[in-house]
Amino acid sequence: MQNEDRLLDYLKQTTAKLRQTRARLREVSEREREPIAIVGMGCRFPGGVRGPEELWELLTSGGDAVSGFPDDRGWDLDALFDPDPDAPHTSDVTQGGFLSGAADFDAAFFGISPREALAMDPQQRLLLETCWEAVEQAGIDPSCLHGTATGVFAGAAPSGYATSGGDLSGSEAHLITGTAMSVLSGRVSYALGLTGPAVSVDTACSSSLVAIHLAAQALRAGECTLALAGGVTVMANPGEFVGFSQQGALAADGRCKAFGADADGMGIAEGSGMIVLERLADARRSGHRVLAVLAGSAVNQDGASNGLSAPNGPAQQRAIRAALANARLTTGDVDVVEAHGTGTTLGDPIEAQALLATYGQGHPADRPLWLGSIKSNIGHAQQAAGVAGVIKMVLALQHGLLPRTLHAEEASPHVDWSAGHVELLQEPVPWPAGGEQPRRAGVSAFGISGTNVHLILEEAPIAAALVADAEADQDGETADGASDTATVAPAAAASVLTGTVTVPWAVSGRSASGLAEQAPAANVVTGTVPPGGVGRTVFVFPGQGSQWVGMGRELAEVSPVFAARLGECAAALKPFVDWELEDVLAGRHGFEAADVVQPALWAVMVSLAAVWSTTCVRRSCRSWTASPRARRRSR
Repeated sequence: MQNEDRLLDYLKQTTAKLRQTRARLREVSEREREPIAIVGMGCRFPGGVRGPEELWELLTSGGDAVSGFPDDRGWDLDALFDPDPDAPHTSDVTQGGFLSGAADFDAAFFGISPREALAMDPQQRLLLETCWEAVEQAGIDPSCLHGTATGVFAGAAPSGYATSGGDLSGSEAHLITGTAMSVLSGRVSYALGLTGPAVSVDTACSSSLVAIHLAAQALRAGECTLALAGGVTVMANPGEFVGFSQQGALAADGRCKAFGADADGMGIAEGSGMIVLERLADARRSGHRVLAVLAGSAVNQDGASNGLSAPNGPAQQRAIRAALANARLTTGDVDVVEAHGTGTTLGDPIEAQALLATYGQGHPADRPLWLGSIKSNIGHAQQAAGVAGVIKMVLALQHGLLPRTLHAEEASPHVDWSAGHVELLQEPVPWPAGGEQPRRAGVSAFGISGTNVHLILEEAPIAAALVADAEADQDGETADGASDTATVAPAAAASVLTGTVTVPWAVSGRSASGLAEQAPAANVVTGTVPPGGVGRTVFVFPGQGSQWVGMGRELAEVSPVFAARLGECAAALKPFVDWELEDVLAGRHGFEAADVVQPALWAVMVSLAAVWSTTCVRRSCRSWTASPRARRRSR
């Protein structure tokens, strides 16, 4: 009997340990696949693009950012071009995708001396600016990241800056740190005071997607709490054009005609793109706006294939299937692929066949996989090419539209398009939220190093909930119909109804508890944020009394968006008033009359809201103050 009791105890202990082991394994497995949120983006691309919204304007307008060689880099343009591709030290094309003002840099802003800045590769300078802007777009003050475990993962390759012929005298002591690729990511960490991993990546054209993949892994492993990831390319000399000309790899007009019948080579370009990544759970907890989710990713290698730099179709298929497995998805769960799509006669057919063999088999004829490439707009941005595709797809998710791919009016005859259901984005295609499943996009990048990457992006989980909330709470957008979980102390409610409350209320304290103690006395409205709740943005329009002579004048001078919307408001008011909005704002007419000032305030606030919208701050609901009499008149 005693032995049986011991055996029973042993079995109980073993069973408990097995349960604990299984729980740990599940935890490890879940952590390996934990969704990663994209919470901010910054970029510079050809065509004068200086941010994500400008990139979106370029894409939706069908913009072609390819241009002639820059004349501000000291290149000998007369000697550089030769139509003979075999002519040494020359380029047989004169077009590419270039950044304007690539050398411009505000060194003092980052606390860098002019002498050190001169020795810095323009890629280091550009990366600093792009990282700063990406963090700001995430709603984070970059200075607040000092001392935090934030990682930097940046793809880049040597630009040839140190040997480009510029006068660097007096800056030689800074050349090693200024031009070494190993320092590229560390430069950002140093400037912002970041203590997470700093990793510089060079796998050629797939560098920026490898950087994003590594950043996601580091976040899941707990090596960092926030990560900046992407890539940068600036051509300080024309060596890329010379080398690819010798290979016969460049398109005659410098344009990537991805998957098009006229594809004749790639058009090389420059750019910089960085995204801010965070574990999805952390982003929700911090209240950061989730732009999209990195659901899965995979990296592999061609291995011993048919050539060091030749694309490998089976390896590309394996990368796609591995990324889908990492995201726990099937080929039919992805709507669109932002392809590598360089426009070469060798690479495009191989990539297209890999997509047809994978995604093309999981889609019905009436719901094909859509296929496009941003390289048709800006060229092949090399180490920044992959992140350009990521930013494009995040913007497409936000705006509900898949932009068309240029130069693909006729599909390549070198691809058997009947082998699966894949369709080129020859025209813009609506991509609205609210479907049966979340919207998803694949993004590919394949390096001449043989390193292949495929990412799976998914719309932010909150998107569907916001649509449902908006439909269910239409009345909640107005003061009359609003219902809220906030409560008001009875005495405060009574005083509001009888009109005896003195305003404004002031509460001051050095701690949360100190503020909380004063709240009841000040009749402060209180409420509870539900777990996992996401803050919603409200635009509050002030009532009469907040005006001043000349308000909005300076903003109208510097902001075309504000000025244009103000003009629209003035035109809308004109049939109903006998005064000019410009005169009122300048204080020349009726500035103290309620029936003049309130419409003027409305015009200024609507115009200001338009400015906020251009920075991706958009209202979830709206509120305004007005007297009961004014509200009755408006009904």
